Amino acid sequence: MSSISRDEVAHLARLSRLSLTDDELNEFADQIDGIIEHVQKVSNVDTEGVEPMSHPSDLAGVMREDEVHPTLTAEQVLDQAPASQRDRFEVPRILGE
Repeated sequence: MSSISRDEVAHLARLSRLSLTDDELNEFADQIDGIIEHVQKVSNVDTEGVEPMSHPSDLAGVMREDEVHPTLTAEQVLDQAPASQRDRFEVPRILGE
């Protein structure tokens, strides 16, 4: 039995502004059904006594020290830029501003 209908996929496609063919609607409905089946299998796993965690391993000490390191100069950064002006990248205007 299908968990998601072809019409529901078509509705989601319309909301997402996607144009899908009939074959694509059927294919995506089948794929979503497969995903739902996998989620249901995971949901059925006995987790009694398992402590919830945000990561599969401890994340102690993952932050590095905040140290100052040499960086590129403005001249080095702009060396390969197509256009620059006053130590900045020059880009075309947008939105008629």
